[in-house]
Amino acid sequence: MQTKEKALQGILDQGLLPLFFYEDPQVSLEIVKTLYKAGIRTLEYTNRGPAALENFRFLKQELKEHQDLHLGIGTIKTVAEAEAFLEAGADYIVAPIVSPEVGQRVKEAGMLWIPGCFTPTEIHTAQQNGAALIKVFPANIVGPAFISSIKELFPGQLFMPTGGVEMEESNLKGWFKAGVCAVGMGSKLISKDVLANRQYDHLLQQTQQAIQLVQAART
Repeated sequence: MQTKEKALQGILDQGLLPLFFYEDPQVSLEIVKTLYKAGIRTLEYTNRGPAALENFRFLKQELKEHQDLHLGIGTIKTVAEAEAFLEAGADYIVAPIVSPEVGQRVKEAGMLWIPGCFTPTEIHTAQQNGAALIKVFPANIVGPAFISSIKELFPGQLFMPTGGVEMEESNLKGWFKAGVCAVGMGSKLISKDVLANRQYDHLLQQTQQAIQLVQAART
């Protein structure tokens, strides 16, 4: 299986994509290790601060032995950012926007590009530039009804809502019933408190619960 297909399959199998950024590299590493311990095998670190690239390099180095872990990078808006993180070993590239230039660069690298879309026009543009999986963002603004309404316009397209997806059974069921293949979860899973107060045990329990909720919501 190619790198791109492997990364995509990992997200589809898990049905949940945790995402976070924290400026302290050691805390970032502990968060990833906790997620891994809970059963997570693919996650998105976000390019949200000046430390992001160095932290990402540190994570890739420290997690070398976790060969079944896919570490993607999010909040990639420019070709320069994409190139820097591809060079740092990103397993896939996630974006909050649709940049055809970024899409083409990631495609050239043979990697998975997951752009963020908010309108049918953006979804069409993303499709034209080879997006196998589209992030619907911010998801809490459009809601599951948006997916239900536009899904038939884009047969076969995979969608993943991110931004405001709740860790709550009825919310998750609503999304999966509407036809998404996975959900992205940031601060609803990895909260500011968890990060600031190093609440790793709490995160372990939360993540195990989130995985169970997603499995239940998909059936």
